[in-house]
Amino acid sequence: MTALVRAAHAGPAGAVTLLAVLLAVAERLEPGRVLLVGAAVLAGQLSVGWSNDLIDAGRDRAVGRTDKPLASGALRPRTVRIACALALAATLPLSLACGLASGLAHLALVASAWTYNLGLKATAWSWLPYAVSFGLLPVVVALAGAPPEAPPAWVPIAAALLGVGAHLVNVLPDLADDAATGVHGLPHRIGTSRLPAAATAVLVAGSVAVAVGTRFTLASVVALGCVALLAGVALVGRGRTPFLAAVAIAVVDAVALLAAR
Repeated sequence: MTALVRAAHAGPAGAVTLLAVLLAVAERLEPGRVLLVGAAVLAGQLSVGWSNDLIDAGRDRAVGRTDKPLASGALRPRTVRIACALALAATLPLSLACGLASGLAHLALVASAWTYNLGLKATAWSWLPYAVSFGLLPVVVALAGAPPEAPPAWVPIAAALLGVGAHLVNVLPDLADDAATGVHGLPHRIGTSRLPAAATAVLVAGSVAVAVGTRFTLASVVALGCVALLAGVALVGRGRTPFLAAVAIAVVDAVALLAAR
C-alpha cells in the first residue's frame, strides 16, 4: 500500500487537494460541498499521479530511479493500472456532483494534467498544462457554490502563474535524469543556471497579480514584501538556496491567494 501511495505522487496530489479544500472553505461552501470538492480533486489528482508513473516507468528504470516503485519492481504495473482506472472512473461522478459547470471545469483540469503526462512534458509547451490546470482550480471551486459564480479574472491568472512557477521549481531536481531520457520541456530549455531566476520571476508575477486584483490590501502588500525579500535571496543565493527560496515564494503566493478569497 505504501508503494501504491508513493506511485500516486502523494505530495503534489495532497497539496493540490488541500489547496482546493482551503479555497472551498474561503468561498464559504457548505461543509458537505467542501468534502465533495475535495474528493473530486483527490480522485483526479490520483489518476494523474498514477498515470505519470505508468507512462514514465521505462524512463525511470533507464536512469535507475529506485525511489519509483514501478521502476524498482516494488509495485506491479497491473496494480497501478487498476488503481488509476478506478480513480479516473470516480472522478467523473464526483466532479459532476459538484454541479455541471464545476464538474466540466474539473474534468477539463484533469484532462489538461493528463496531456502533460502523455507527451507535453517533453516539449516547449510543458508549462501549458500547469497554467491551465492551476488556473482552472479556483474556477472549479467557485462554480461549486450555490449559485455557481465565476471568480474575478485575476484569480485564475494568479493561480496559473503559481502553477507555472511550481512546474519550473518542481522539475529542477530531475533535470539531468529527464535530459538523459529525451525529456526536453521548457525548464530544460531554460537551463539549470537560469531556471531558479525564471521560476522566481513567474512566481513574483503571481504575487503582483494578487496584489493588483485585491487593490493592494494590507495582506497582499505584506505578502508582496515577503516575496520581494525571497526573490532577492533566490537571485543571489548559491547551492540549493535559490530552489528553497522559490519554493517559499510559491507557498506565500498560495497563502496570499487563499487570503484574498
